Amino acid sequence: MTWIKFLHIATLVCWCGALLYLPALLLANARSRSASSFEVPATVILRFLFTHIATPFALLAIISGTLLFIVGQIAGGWLVLKLAAVSGMVLCHVLCGALIVRLEQKRLRGLAPASALIAIVSAALMLAVLVLVLSTPFEA
Repeated sequence: MTWIKFLHIATLVCWCGALLYLPALLLANARSRSASSFEVPATVILRFLFTHIATPFALLAIISGTLLFIVGQIAGGWLVLKLAAVSGMVLCHVLCGALIVRLEQKRLRGLAPASALIAIVSAALMLAVLVLVLSTPFEA
């Protein structure tokens, strides 16, 4: 059970970091009208980060979290609230993917406010998950 907790926490930290970084990169690219100084276009970097880093960590965090409450037989009202917050994080993740597609298609209208809103909502949901988990009694 300890290794599942470690895997869950590690992948959750990586997913949350990516979930905050993606909207920041989207916001920077939506505001920047000049060409990037990178060799690779920003949209390629964003898509790589989304598909090869953020999404696998999200899937591993969700799978390990599911294993935690199945193996540990964890249940409670707080778990329903936590799962609702995680579902919101998944929605923010999907919306980041949709915004990346819009950036690739050069449809920049509304991209900056949407990116900022996703970052704010993601951070609030992460805080909610943290509060819910830390306010529960510790189990052996």
